[in-house]
Amino acid sequence: MHTHTMTKQLWNHNTERLLKSAIDAYFRNWQAHMASKASKVAMSKFEKSSYLPYSLLNEKLDCVRKRLNQPLTLAEKVLYSHLDDPSNQKIERGTSYLLLRPDRVAMQDATAQMALLQFISSGLKKVAVPSTVHCDHLIEAQISGDKDLARAKDQNKEVYDFLASTCAKYGLGFWKPGSGIIHQIILENYAFPGLLMIGTDSHTPNGGGLGGLCIGVGGADAVDVMANMPWELKCPKVIGVNLTGKISGWTSPKDVILKVAEILTVKGGTGAIIEYHGPGVDSISCTGMATICNMGAEIGATTSVFPYNKRMIDYLCATDRGGIAAEAQKFQKSLLSPDKGCKYDQVINIDLDKLEPLVNGPYTPDLAHPISKLGANAKEKGYPMDIKVGLIGSCTNSSYEDMGRCVTIAKDAIEHGLKAKIPFNVTPGSEQVRATIERDGMIKTFNEFGGTVLANACGPCIGQWDRKDVKKGEKNTIVTSYNRNFTGRNDANPATHCFVTSPEMVTALSIVGRLDFNPLKDELTDCNGKKFKLKPPTGDELPAQGFDPGQDTYTAPPANGESVKVAVDPKSERLQILEPFNKWDGKDYIDLTVLIKIKGKCTTDHISAAGPWLKYRGHLDNISNNMFIGAVNAENNEMNKIENQKSKSFDTVPKVARDYKAANIKWVAVGEDNYGEGSSREHAALEPRHLGGVAIIVKSFARIHETNLKKQGLLALTFANPGDFDKIKASSKLSLLNLAQMAPGKPIDCEIKNNGSSDKIQLNHSFNVEQIEWFKAGSALNRMKEVLAKGK
Repeated sequence: MHTHTMTKQLWNHNTERLLKSAIDAYFRNWQAHMASKASKVAMSKFEKSSYLPYSLLNEKLDCVRKRLNQPLTLAEKVLYSHLDDPSNQKIERGTSYLLLRPDRVAMQDATAQMALLQFISSGLKKVAVPSTVHCDHLIEAQISGDKDLARAKDQNKEVYDFLASTCAKYGLGFWKPGSGIIHQIILENYAFPGLLMIGTDSHTPNGGGLGGLCIGVGGADAVDVMANMPWELKCPKVIGVNLTGKISGWTSPKDVILKVAEILTVKGGTGAIIEYHGPGVDSISCTGMATICNMGAEIGATTSVFPYNKRMIDYLCATDRGGIAAEAQKFQKSLLSPDKGCKYDQVINIDLDKLEPLVNGPYTPDLAHPISKLGANAKEKGYPMDIKVGLIGSCTNSSYEDMGRCVTIAKDAIEHGLKAKIPFNVTPGSEQVRATIERDGMIKTFNEFGGTVLANACGPCIGQWDRKDVKKGEKNTIVTSYNRNFTGRNDANPATHCFVTSPEMVTALSIVGRLDFNPLKDELTDCNGKKFKLKPPTGDELPAQGFDPGQDTYTAPPANGESVKVAVDPKSERLQILEPFNKWDGKDYIDLTVLIKIKGKCTTDHISAAGPWLKYRGHLDNISNNMFIGAVNAENNEMNKIENQKSKSFDTVPKVARDYKAANIKWVAVGEDNYGEGSSREHAALEPRHLGGVAIIVKSFARIHETNLKKQGLLALTFANPGDFDKIKASSKLSLLNLAQMAPGKPIDCEIKNNGSSDKIQLNHSFNVEQIEWFKAGSALNRMKEVLAKGK
């Protein structure tokens, strides 16, 4: 071994040892400090008058323990300790609806617009719980970080001003554009063990890496919590994932969730919390655990969580939250770890020693290929073998550790005279990570490797990518460390084959630019013609010199924001004040028209596309022009082309829906399994409601979207017999009968008319008593206003 290599490894070992020693000393000092005073620890440095609720949570949990008299999972402990009424709440996994009191709310800028417009219309003066807005979705990747950010600030000024002023008026914290991705900001500043948080983004579960239950929801749910209403959640089942062995070599935390996705598929986690446990947990860093929880959204899980451990303590201390770590330590056994003998509804066993790096895709995040078989599988399936672009970062994989491990691969290549063969884009997760990796020389290495460092934002992961290297419709392959790879997700090109994998694997594949390269076994040729193999990646879990916070991008709300003006220009194309939806008229829906019968996968991206449409997220009427444009019409296998049953001509889905609305023709949409999977965007429910839809009838729903539909006053219905899907044609007329007798667990009668013949079927629903009141009132927001009016 070369002397300089040995010296470097020894330095790294000593650095890590000294860092661990410093963190341990810091933590012990905090423990001693906390033991000598009353336990009153702020939830974050930005909200010093809002304290950790551990004592209250423990009291509620004790109440539930006495009632249930059984060992509890960690997920149950955190969830049940946040019950609004622990003494009387019915608790039955998979059946009962829980009324909960979350600790905080987080919203990203694209979904916050509609959520805050709804909150404004509620007439309330201030949010009731700590809440924040994060500007990360509206920054398009085009050139480079600084230039893209400057352009976004200019293009989105109206929206940013609206969000900033609304936050100031109603008491929310505001994270400016450039601050970073919502989930990384939450992990760095707000998440804590035992937290219950809701966020208006499907990847909110990222916070489970710090032992919290962080759950993605629609904006209407956020409004409920900000308005001091209990938040409703169907009591989830709990799936246990038992980890043994250790993460090492080329295997990364990302491979754990890629494996779980393969096992459970995109709908296998629906209605369940994924709880990781076992001896293998301690081999995963805190940010690695966050990666695993983040991508749990792709299997439909309510959320995911890890038990409180030393890796979380290290991260809390490194982010200047030693007080939280010390306080959490007191409740580690009672509240923040599963009880011995607790029961899971399903258990998955994964041996980390045997886990091979995976590459999942294309077009779905559960199609897994071990790296040793990727090349052969790609050849067999006819996937484009040449990789056009490699992209690392995003909310899933942009930690200091992720960046550091990728840098070791890049340096290895550079030392052999090689660099990325293809465009290589890097997205830092936060300003803190960006500033720290710049200080530590990592950005310099990425630049030497041929990379481009993008803005601290979502960027290509959510379709905010002004891609120029391929034409729309051109078959091509990209590899990313992102979490989602549905058709057209990243670049609006349905022919792009996107594979998701670890950032380390993306970096290695970018050196060769082909899917049939296996860095674990295959050799490369250096600039001198010599063969060599890439060394397995290594990297510090936390920065030896501590984190550099970078630029200050946070704005706290004033103590009293009543005088702050919030204005929405009636002529604006970006923002629109919401008008309440009409109440149900008490009558059955007779002879409803079928707007579209959708074939195959229908995610929220298919229902309400992102990318260029993000700019209209605050304007319901304008964004409704993207409704169902990505869905495949079962009648002709085409997208955005349906027959207008009134005029018998073909047109786009939004235009036909608008024509029906103008003629007062009520309509339904029909779909298949796991309808509405993916993003939490409630626009996919608001748009059908706005354009005259009254019901969505499918084989099965994804959790968040089903709730969003109910919240907006739509009937979310499922076929009692999935085969009845085939009985409905584009020209069918559907009647939903006996709606006045609608009750929990009671199917809805449906009559289908086809060319003079009729057929009666039954449709199931999961509405409870209160949700039926949402339907009758016209929306959950309407119902909330009714309740608040009665309380005055």
